[in-house]
Amino acid sequence: MATYAAPVREIQFVLNDVLNVGSLAEMPVMADATPDTLNGLIEEAAKLIQNQVAPLNAPGDAEGCKLSNGDVTVPKGFKEAYKQYQEAGWVGISNPAEWGGAGLPYTLGKVIDEMLCSADVAFALYPGLTVGCFEGILAAGSDEVKQSYLPKLATGEWTGTMCITEPQAGTDLGAIKTKATPNDDGSYSLDGGKIFITSGEHTMVDNIVHFVLARIEGGPAGVKGLTTFAVPKFLVNADGSIGARNKVTCTSIEHKMGIHGSCTCALQFEGAKGWLVGAPNTGIQNMFVMMNLARILVGMQGLGLCELATQNAIAYAKDRKQGKAFNGGATIIDHPDVRRMLLTMRATTEGARVLAYETGMYVDIAHHHPDPAVREEANDWVELNTPLVKSFCTDSAVDLGSLAIQVYGGHGFIREHGVEQIMRDAKILCLYEGTNGIQAMDLVRRKLMIDNGRLPARFFAKVRSESTGDAPLGFIAKPLRDAIDELEKTTAWLQESFKTNPNDAGFGAVDFQRAFSLTYLGYNWLRMAKAAMNSSDEIFKAQKLNTAQFFAARMLPQVMSLCANVRQPASELMALDAANF
Repeated sequence: MATYAAPVREIQFVLNDVLNVGSLAEMPVMADATPDTLNGLIEEAAKLIQNQVAPLNAPGDAEGCKLSNGDVTVPKGFKEAYKQYQEAGWVGISNPAEWGGAGLPYTLGKVIDEMLCSADVAFALYPGLTVGCFEGILAAGSDEVKQSYLPKLATGEWTGTMCITEPQAGTDLGAIKTKATPNDDGSYSLDGGKIFITSGEHTMVDNIVHFVLARIEGGPAGVKGLTTFAVPKFLVNADGSIGARNKVTCTSIEHKMGIHGSCTCALQFEGAKGWLVGAPNTGIQNMFVMMNLARILVGMQGLGLCELATQNAIAYAKDRKQGKAFNGGATIIDHPDVRRMLLTMRATTEGARVLAYETGMYVDIAHHHPDPAVREEANDWVELNTPLVKSFCTDSAVDLGSLAIQVYGGHGFIREHGVEQIMRDAKILCLYEGTNGIQAMDLVRRKLMIDNGRLPARFFAKVRSESTGDAPLGFIAKPLRDAIDELEKTTAWLQESFKTNPNDAGFGAVDFQRAFSLTYLGYNWLRMAKAAMNSSDEIFKAQKLNTAQFFAARMLPQVMSLCANVRQPASELMALDAANF
């Protein structure tokens, strides 16, 4: 089966040597988040995740979840492991201290998410959605609603969900039909059905809080008439104790390609009591507070699976004897094509880690820095990076899962070795929280257009300032400058073409998103190479420079061909009538 060892050294290298995570402690609200503190917490979390969660991955995949009489049973060991994880404080590590969390950086929470997702991404969804539900209620809930739910969600004593999708309403949220009728006591009665609800029903905790998107009768049509509600599985008494069962029922669970240990439910609301979160008809804004952060979380899920695939492929290639390499090597890691695959995996995973962690740091700065101008710039980076983190890390999880199978050969295709599970688990990450095609359209349609292109302009300026001069890293600095020039030219083409022929921009959006991500990874590898040059560990330095050379020579040049694809007109390709396609 696939095994996992938390890459603590790699994590600390990125945080401390590349990104200077210690700068977060310069903000008064995070004065306690020193590098020593963060390093110690990461090491402690790694021990629990490796020892208690990772062993559940393969058996949880085999057993899956089971529905009986409205109750869902999770795989053996999940409830006990969740309790250990929750009682150790990891669910609430980044939640505000005023609600019972630890009040530590969002960045730390995402690092722990990466490790947890490597260990068992299905298990990670239970605390992950809980934090998302907490964030949604915190952002828009009344004091009464916050007092009712946040203390238990903050610590993970209760879990949470996000209830958006309906059979007829996936991406098109304006088609949501679940209705909410006001009651005399200030609550609402919700009626309707939701599908694909992660962690929608289980018995691991005493209560589940559903963050539900619904429509108050008489409200505006479309997305303007949506409202968010907190709907508990069990009603909560005035003293905070658990009351009667609410009228929300799990009618079925999905039988899925992967993430079998996560219960994905169809829920029916039949007069279920719920309470407003935010003002009526502001639901779409409230939901996106939660969803935007959830997209970063999904990126961390992808990063976790990238790391798992990479670790296991390298370990197998070092051990597997098959044929004789040109250089006389006895194991397959010395075969050139295997080395190519492994370097692709390492370059992708380590480069994506910098992208994901840096985005987490920008979230912390945007929320907590005392200078409004610094907060605004950091928020620009969060806006720009979120579709990149979500799409690139999750697409890469599928790609690297496939490469891991390829490295294993026929042994990778069978369940015994566990790498086929990585690919099965990874595919959903490209689909939920907005498909990766939606992320590409968000990048092209919104992020490139804000304030006449302010967001990408920040990126181009920052990368150019970092990549000046060649010695001793010209092997990556020069191709990075070339990539930036090409990406900036293509960005201008998209900004203009979207105004005149949006089909052209839409057709090239996914290629552009990948080109942008690869350029960002080039920037990351330049910074990692610079940081590695200062390392006294010659083996570590050689590993980093070797991978940076591979990325510069074999992956970064893809930006040129991707950008050329983007700038091709699509009018003729879209002209064929759909009926004749």
